[in-house]
Amino acid sequence: MTQPTLFTGGRVLDPHSGTLLDGLSVLVADGRIRAVGADIAAPEGTVEIPLSGRTLMPGLIDCHVHVGAWSLDLWGNMTAPASLAALRAAKVMEEALGRGFTTLRDLGGADAGLARAVEDGLIDGPRLIVCGKGLTVTGGHADLRKSADNRPGLLSERVGSMGLIVDGVDNVREACRTMIKEGAKFIKVMANGGVSSPNDPIHSIQYSRDEIAAMVEEAENAGLYVSAHLYTDRAIARCVELGVHSLEHCNLIAPETARKAAEKGCIAVPTLVAYEALALEGEALGLGAAEFAKIETVRQGGLASLEIMRDAGLKMAFGSDLLGELRKYHCMEFEILARVLTPAEIIRSATVIGAELCQMAGEIGVIAEGAAADLLVIDGDPLSDISLLAGDGEHMPVIMMGGRMAKDTLTPT
Repeated sequence: MTQPTLFTGGRVLDPHSGTLLDGLSVLVADGRIRAVGADIAAPEGTVEIPLSGRTLMPGLIDCHVHVGAWSLDLWGNMTAPASLAALRAAKVMEEALGRGFTTLRDLGGADAGLARAVEDGLIDGPRLIVCGKGLTVTGGHADLRKSADNRPGLLSERVGSMGLIVDGVDNVREACRTMIKEGAKFIKVMANGGVSSPNDPIHSIQYSRDEIAAMVEEAENAGLYVSAHLYTDRAIARCVELGVHSLEHCNLIAPETARKAAEKGCIAVPTLVAYEALALEGEALGLGAAEFAKIETVRQGGLASLEIMRDAGLKMAFGSDLLGELRKYHCMEFEILARVLTPAEIIRSATVIGAELCQMAGEIGVIAEGAAADLLVIDGDPLSDISLLAGDGEHMPVIMMGGRMAKDTLTPT
C-alpha cells in the first residue's frame, strides 16, 4: 500500500451544500479517507501535501460512457480482436482519469473484467460500473449488423460491442439474468430510436411494455435497476410508468413527465456534449442529411430539457456519451451545462448524484471519513469558475483515485 497522505492548508468542497470549508485537513490511508478535521494526528511516515489555499474536492463521476467505443466506426469496434479492444478501452479510461474522472458508469460494452483490472491495479484508470451489453430489439438502436442475414448474436460478446439483440419476454429475462451473473450492476435497455444508428428514427418506440416490465422485475429481484436510452417524451413517460430508474439523454422531455419521474425517484443523465460534438465534426465524419437532421432535433431540445428537469426537481447526473474520436470534447459538457445550471448544481451532478446512481452513495463523490479516497486538487474555486473542470486536467495538480496517485505535481520529487 502507498504511504498515508495528509492534505493541509486548503479548502474542502462539500458538494451537498455547495460550499467551501476552510481550516480542514484530510488524511488518506489504505485507499480510504481516514479523517477530516482541523487537528489530525497523522501516523509516522505520512506524506504531507500543503495545498496553499487550493480546493480539495471529490473525484468526478461520469454516468454515461462507452469505454469500448474506441472509434466512431462502431462495426469496426465490434470486429476488433478482444485483446485489442480491451487495451483500447484501458487507454480511454486512462484519459478520463487524467481529466479528473475517478468513476465511470459504462452504458454498454465494458465487462466485469475491465472493472476487475482497475481493482487489481492492472489498469491506471477510474473504477468502472458496468451493465454488460445494452439490450436492443431486432432493428433497434444497438442492432449494428451490416445485413439481416447476420445472426442476431454476432460478435455480441466482444468488448467493442455495445449491444445484444434480444426479442421476447422469456429471452429478455434470460439475458438479464446472464448479465447480472456476469457482474452487471444495472440493466441497460434501448427503449427509443437513436442518433448514431442507421435503422431507427428517433421517434421509434422499442420493446413492448411486457418486455421492459420483465427487465425491471429481473433487475429489482437482484437489488439493481434498469437504465434506458430515451429521447422522446412518449418513450420517457412509458419507461417511468414501467419502473425504469435511470433515464439517459431525455432531450425531448415534457414538464409533466419530468414531474412524474421526480416523484418516482428517477435520475436523468443528460449528455448534451455528444450532439454538440457531432454537429462540429459530423461533416468531416461523413454524416449525411438524415443523420444531421436527427442530431439537430435532439440538440435543439437539450438546453430546454435541463430547465424542465431542474424545475421539476428531477435529479440529474453528469454524462457525456462521446464515442471514438469525439471523446476529446469530454469536458465541454461542463460548459454546456453552465448555460442553464449553477456550478454547485453541476458539481453535485458529477459527485453525489452520480454516486447515488452508481449505488455507491457515501462511498464516492464525497470527502468524508470512511469514503474512498477519490480526490482532486483544483487551482482555484470551481464553485465560482466551473471552467476549472472543463479542461484536460491542467487545473488539477493532484488526481487521486482509491488512494493511488494518478497525478501529483505538488509533492517534491
